Amino acid sequence: MNADLTLALELADLADSISLPRFRADDLHVETKPDMTPVTEADRAVEEALRKRLATDRPDHAVVGEEFGAASGRTRWIIDPIDGTKNYVRGVPVWGALIGLEVDGEIVAGVVSAPALGRRWWAAKGEGAYADGRPISVSKVAGIGDAFLSHASLEGWSEIGRAAQFDALARKVWRTRGFGDFWQHMMVAEGAVDAAVEPSVEVWDIAALKIIVEEAGGRLTDLTGAARVDGGNAVSSNGLLHDDLVAALG
Repeated sequence: MNADLTLALELADLADSISLPRFRADDLHVETKPDMTPVTEADRAVEEALRKRLATDRPDHAVVGEEFGAASGRTRWIIDPIDGTKNYVRGVPVWGALIGLEVDGEIVAGVVSAPALGRRWWAAKGEGAYADGRPISVSKVAGIGDAFLSHASLEGWSEIGRAAQFDALARKVWRTRGFGDFWQHMMVAEGAVDAAVEPSVEVWDIAALKIIVEEAGGRLTDLTGAARVDGGNAVSSNGLLHDDLVAALG
């Protein structure tokens, strides 16, 4: 395991040690950000702690975080301290820390840690993908009609003007479920579902996920099929279904 991935796993341990004790706490402090999404004291505390650790261990690296902004640089750590904050504040255990490492525009390592689920996924370029210490791989389903599709918010497809395309796709596949957030993409990496789609995401929502899906044998792109994390939306799949998914949603 390379040193950067080892550090990312240690950062995940640090994140979990802060977020998990505050989960379902009666005195959890929640605010509403200008974009009308919630943020908790735990979101901010996690990101502050990770930034402090990176300033010590990787002082020449830049950091991009959901709560405290972005810095430019050749090497960037891209952090979502709690992906699924709405779940976190409602007591739903599907939330986690997302930690990705980007070098020259390519994501080369990623960790997703979901302590309330007791699950963790990770990958590094050329080293394979793992869940809880075991290798994982995507499914072999090759036809849209046989596919298990996960999705995020339904209203989001209307907001980007693609509700009709999403509805048509949902009627073609074998099964749909709205698992949402990081979890649906990790289930693609594990082969539990065959594809996952999101109409609206930020770079910190996707960076850590991309390398894990890819190292598991799949693909993660935006809705145009571009292999990027800043496209504003996302499609992950086992790879066999990917072109058909992009065409259907485009």
